[in-house]
Amino acid sequence: DTSHAHFLSTARPSMPSSSPSSPSMRRATPLVLASLLSTLLLSTGMLLLVTAPVLPVQAGEGTECVACTLVVAIMEQLVVVDNSTIDQEVAHFCDRFPKNLQKACHAFIDAYGPAIINLLEEKHTPDVVCQSLKVCKNTQCHLFPNPKGGLHAARLRAQQRLRSRGLLRDLPAICKLPGIKEICDLINNWGNNHFPIDDVDKDDYSPAFTLRGGDWRGRDCDDYDADVRPGRQPIDNDRDRDSNCNGIFGVDPQTGKTYEELLCGGQDNRGVIVLGDSASAHFHIPEQYMEAEWIGTHTATFQDLLVALENEFDWPMLSATSAFTNDTQYQPYVSGPVNSTYMVMNRRNLCNHRDYQNIAVNGARSGAMNSSIQQSMARNQKTDQPAIVVYALIGNDVCNGHEDTLADMTTPQEMYDNAMGTMHFLDGRLPPGSSVLLTGLADGRVLYEALHDRIHPLGQLRQDVTYTQLYDYLNCLEISPCKGWMNSNATLRDLTSERAQNLSMALKSIADTQTFNNFKVYYMDNPLKAAIAQWEAQGGEAWQLIEPIDGFHPNQRAQPLIVDVVWSLMEAQFPDLLTRVNPNNDAIFNLFGDQGGY
Repeated sequence: DTSHAHFLSTARPSMPSSSPSSPSMRRATPLVLASLLSTLLLSTGMLLLVTAPVLPVQAGEGTECVACTLVVAIMEQLVVVDNSTIDQEVAHFCDRFPKNLQKACHAFIDAYGPAIINLLEEKHTPDVVCQSLKVCKNTQCHLFPNPKGGLHAARLRAQQRLRSRGLLRDLPAICKLPGIKEICDLINNWGNNHFPIDDVDKDDYSPAFTLRGGDWRGRDCDDYDADVRPGRQPIDNDRDRDSNCNGIFGVDPQTGKTYEELLCGGQDNRGVIVLGDSASAHFHIPEQYMEAEWIGTHTATFQDLLVALENEFDWPMLSATSAFTNDTQYQPYVSGPVNSTYMVMNRRNLCNHRDYQNIAVNGARSGAMNSSIQQSMARNQKTDQPAIVVYALIGNDVCNGHEDTLADMTTPQEMYDNAMGTMHFLDGRLPPGSSVLLTGLADGRVLYEALHDRIHPLGQLRQDVTYTQLYDYLNCLEISPCKGWMNSNATLRDLTSERAQNLSMALKSIADTQTFNNFKVYYMDNPLKAAIAQWEAQGGEAWQLIEPIDGFHPNQRAQPLIVDVVWSLMEAQFPDLLTRVNPNNDAIFNLFGDQGGY
C-alpha cells in the first residue's frame, strides 16, 4: 500500500530482513498532513488542541473563537515584550514558524491582519477584537477582564472604527480561507485511524517514530517482513535473525544453543499495553507556546513543532505506561523525571525490549474504545508473547463541554457493557497467560481546587488570566474539556466525581465477578490521588503535577510518581502480576549492549 507515499519527505531506511535492528538517529517523518495541521493550529490558536483531548475536534465557531482570541492576545503581548508596534508584530508574526508552515499563516494574516492592527492600536482587548470581527459569535463569553464601560460598549466602538476605515465587512471564516479549509476538514476527521501510517508490511509496527510509530509501540526492525515485529515469539529461536526486535539473536558458539533459548527461554516474557485516553498518551502543550516573554526572546520556539503535531501533542515516549527514553532531547518544552511500567518491566527482564504499545487516544471514552480504538492493538494470540494490558480510561466518560454535562456522561451500565465488550475483544486477541488491569476513574476535583486562583501562562505578562477565567470562558463557549470538574460550581464538581466513582465500581465489578479464558483481570483505584499525596508528603503542591496550559492532565513530573504508586499497589495486592527478574540480564547486556536501542 503506497497510498501515503506522497506525504513522506524523508527516505525510509533500508532494512534487510536478515540483519538485526540497529540504532538510528531519531527524526520526524514530516507529512503534508502534519504541516497543514500545524499551520492552522499555530496561526489560528493552540487551544484547538487543548480541547482535542476530550472532545471530537470540530473546527467550528467555538474553536475558531478561541483560536482568534489566543492569536490576538499573543500578538498584543509581543508588542510589549519586543518593544515594537502592532503592525510590526502582525507583519512578522508568521516568520516565527518554520518556512513550510508559513503559507496558510499568511492567509490568516492577509484576511484579518488589517482589522487586528486597527483595533489593537486602540487598545481593545482580544475578546473585543474577535467579537468585532464576528469570529466570536457568542458575545457573552470573554477570557480577559472586561474593558471599562463593558464588553458591549467596547464592541460597538470597535465596529464603528472598522466601519470608518472600510474594514467592517464580512470576512471569511477562518476555516474557509484558502489553504486552511482543507486543514479544518482534516481536523474534523483527525484521529480516526490509530495505526502507524508508515508501515509497509502492515504488521502494525513502524520504523518511523511519530505518526503512531515507534514513539507509540516498539519500533519495527524490519518493515518488509510482517513476521518480524516486537513482542512475537522468536522464529526458530532467532538463530539467524532478530524476529522479535529485542536485539537478541544468534548462536552461542560454546553450547550450540541460540541466545534466545539460553537467555530468554522460560523467563516469563511479557509485553506492556495500555488502552487509554489523553492522560495515558501524555497530552502536553508546552507552556512556552503561550508565553509571550518566551516567544519574544526565543526565535526558534516553534521550530520543532512538526514532531509534536505528528504525535497529536502526545508524548507517549515519556508517559507513565510506555516511556522508554529520557527527556533530554525534548527540553525545555518537556522536562522532568521519566519512568514507566514498561521501563520497570524491561529492567526486570531485558528480553522484553521494545515490547510496548500505547493505544491511547485523545478524547477516548469507553464506547469509542470498544467500537474502534482497541482494533489498533497489535497482538497475535498464536504467535506473540503474553502481555499486561492496562485499561485506563480515567475521565472522558464523565467529561464533556455540553450545557447539560450530567446528561451526556456515560452511565454505570454503559460503562460495564463497553468495558465487557473490550474484555471479550481482548480474550480473542491476547495470548494465554496475559493479564488485564482495570484502572478506576480519577477524582478531578483536584483540578479546580489546585488551580482556580492561579495565573494561566497566557496571563503571566499582566497577571490578568486565572484558571477560573479560562474554565468559565471554555464553558461559556461549550468547548470545555470537562465542564463537570473545570467549573466554579462545587455541587457540579461533586456530582461529576460521584458519577466517576460509580463508573469505577462498574469496572471493579468486572474484576470481582468475571473470568476469561486467556487472561486474569484485576482492578485498582486510580493512582493519581495517591501520587499527589506522595508529592505533598515530600513538600510539593498539587498544582505542580498538573499541565499548565490545559489545566487538566498530569504533567511530566507526575508520570514517575504514578508509576511508583502502581507498582507499590501491584506488589501489595497483585504480586502474581509482577514478572520475574531475569537472572540473565547481565549476560544480555554484555553480549548485546543496548539491544539495538529504540
